[in-house]
Parts: sequence; structure tokens; C-alpha cells
Amino acid sequence: MLRAQINRSPDLKRLVDEGYEIEVKGGYLIVHQIPYVNNSRQIKYGKLITTLALNNDITMKPDTHVIGFMGEHPCNKDGSMITAIQHSSPNQQIADGIVMNHTFSNKPPNGYNDYYHKVVQYIKIISAPARSIDKIISAQTFKVIECNEDESVFLYTDSNSSRANINHLNEKFKGQRVGIIGLGGTGSYVLDMVAKTPIDEILLFDSDEFLQHNAFRSPSAASVETLNKRMKKVDYYASIYSQMRRGIKVFSEKVTEVNIDLLKGLSYAFICIDNNKARSIIISKLREFGVTFIDAGLGVNVADENLVGSLRVTVGTPEKYDHIPNRIGASETDDNEYATNIQIADLNALNALMAVVKWKKMCGFYQDLKEEHNSIFVINTGQLIHEDYTA
Repeated sequence: MLRAQINRSPDLKRLVDEGYEIEVKGGYLIVHQIPYVNNSRQIKYGKLITTLALNNDITMKPDTHVIGFMGEHPCNKDGSMITAIQHSSPNQQIADGIVMNHTFSNKPPNGYNDYYHKVVQYIKIISAPARSIDKIISAQTFKVIECNEDESVFLYTDSNSSRANINHLNEKFKGQRVGIIGLGGTGSYVLDMVAKTPIDEILLFDSDEFLQHNAFRSPSAASVETLNKRMKKVDYYASIYSQMRRGIKVFSEKVTEVNIDLLKGLSYAFICIDNNKARSIIISKLREFGVTFIDAGLGVNVADENLVGSLRVTVGTPEKYDHIPNRIGASETDDNEYATNIQIADLNALNALMAVVKWKKMCGFYQDLKEEHNSIFVINTGQLIHEDYTA
């Protein structure tokens, strides 16, 4: 059963969310790593096995109170058999590598409400002697649940979303192809957050190497060995986030008029570069391609031994573009400290957060009552200014 199907059954989802290691195979629910005591008073681990009553792949009330077990017969702390649940010992193979050595019987007056109720009740009985010997052991392993390519873009289950019951909202991101142009301070933080959504593809564009100064304005912590490799930024970040997800494509080149057709077909583009002329060319083409973009800009200056400045996020869509000339410059300026690489990780991260939250609002993940197309955060006053609303 795929994780999406498990999420449709509240009792199975609850088992996963609480850290139980479950598997569905051939109509059986298998719960792994159940601690118990054998007749030699050793702590061992077995598996609980129960048939699943399903309707349209959603669990119903269990149709039997009996449960199977793979392992030796569980015993009390002194090594004597737990006879209260003893039922039979069929030693029946039910699936590849799964043998039902024993069955147990413990029936509540009204039966079990669901499979969570059934599994947890048997675990309490079976594991109590083991826990009296070692209070640390538990059937709640929180083992990483891996996903196959057909099931998810992630290599392992997004248990954070399932615990918060927002998997249905994450569906809004599926099918998207998102480009991130520029992987400097802001762009790298954009990637960090976008990578944790189930979009189909992330296209990374940057021609620079990941060097020592980059390590101080990007997520995570690069080792000396990594810095000495002088990897391209796109390759460095792909190596990190490919440990978590699929669908990352890298382009170790600047976006220019020569290769700009690579941006065709994107759902959204994040522009995180500090070159106004290049930005102007990219924005003009994105408008031509009908691609919505989110441009992040940061301007910082030194004043009286302090840093002052502002963070900007500007959105351009096929429906609204008239504000762009007033918000994004097309030529270079010499008075912006940002151009001299005075970047601060916290400002980069905040600028990226503003951009990603706006993207998620446009996707319908967050509610968007104002539909602003330009936002500015002023550092020294703490003001957050929204402008250019949808008519």
C-alpha cells in the first residue's frame, strides 16, 4: 500500500505519525520491531501481523480480534509464557520473508475500534515485560519510510505534512516546474525551502563556484574538504538536496539571450541575481513566455556604523505587469553595498522567505487576501510595505 493510501486511513496514518514501523503487504498489516522477552529472559524483537478489512483501500473496523506474531512466544519478565493471550502456533508463511509463528487472542468487550486500537493494545501486553527490564526500548522506532519514484518526488515520506494533516494542501504544488536563477545568498535559501515541497522539477541556474565566502551566507555548513573541491554552485546544492528529493536539474551557466529558452514551460521562476541588466533581459523574456516570476532584491548601505537598507519581493504575472518598470531597475547603480558582496545570511534568508511565502500564496497554499505584487521590508524601522494590488 502506498503512503498516499495509508494517509486515507486515519488509524494507519496515526500509527505512522506516532513512530510505529508499519508495512502493508498482501492484505496484511505488519508492524515491525516489537520488543518482547523470550523464555531465556532476553529482549528480542518480533512483528505483529493482522489481516486488513478494507473498503476502497480504506480501513474498516477490524473483523477479528486475533493477531499474528513473528518471533518466539512472548514471555513475562521471569521467562514464563504470557498465557493470557496464548492462542495457537501455526508457523504459517503469509508473504515473502514473513512467517506467522503464533497467534494471540485478546478481545475487548466491544471489539477493537480500529487498527490503531488493536495494534497498540497488543504492543502494551507484549512489550510490557521488556520495558520493565529496559525502560528506553520502544516499538516506536520513527524509522525513515522510503518512497519509490512512482509514489513521491521525495526519497522518504514527508511525515511533517502528514502529522500536520496538510498533505491535501501540498497537492497544490504537484506538477510544477520551478526555476531558481542565481544561487547566491538569497537563491540558496529559496532552494532550501522550495526543495521541501512536492513540485516535480527544480531547475537551478548559476555559473559560479561555491567558495569560502558563500559558506557564510547559505544554508547548512560546508566542510573544508568540500570548499577545496571548488564545485559549481549548482552541483554543490544538487548534491545536498538530491539526498532528499528527485527532480533537480542543474545548469552551470548564466541565463543569457543565448540559452534563455530553457525558461520556457516553467510554472514559476525565482530571480535572485544582483545584475539589473541581466534581470531586465530575463524578465522581458519571462513575460514573453507567459511565466510568472518572483524577483528578490536586497539593498544595504553603511550608515553611522550600522547597516541600513531594505528587502524587496516583486511579482510579475501574465495578468499584471504594468508595475514592473517602477519597481525593478533595468540599469546598474554604484551606491548599493550589495553589489560589493556585503551580504548577510539572515537578510538573505528573510528575503528568500518573503519570496517563497508569496509563491505559496499564489499557489493557493496560503490564503492571499490582498494579492499584492510588491513588498518591501525596511530594516531599521521594521516596516513591511505592500503595494501594487490586483485591480
